[in-house]
Amino acid sequence: MSSQINGSNRDTASNPDHVRTPQNENNLATSAILFVVCFALFLGAIYSLSFLSLGNPWPMAVCLVLFALAFWIPQTILGRSDSAGEH
Repeated sequence: MSSQINGSNRDTASNPDHVRTPQNENNLATSAILFVVCFALFLGAIYSLSFLSLGNPWPMAVCLVLFALAFWIPQTILGRSDSAGEH
């Protein structure tokens, strides 16, 4: 039984025997650093709410921006949003 993965995820440009799978996209250190950065953005968004008052709307604006970045960066820039055809 072969351990090769068949289908559209075969990388024929550089090496015909190399198969790109989700397991070899990022190494552990890169994934850990990305997680820490995105989680820090998320915690910063939550922390900014502690300064929120009726007279000062800027903490809510900061919260929305940091919260959006915490989800937008991994899903669009770092994510696999273009892999709908892969199995």
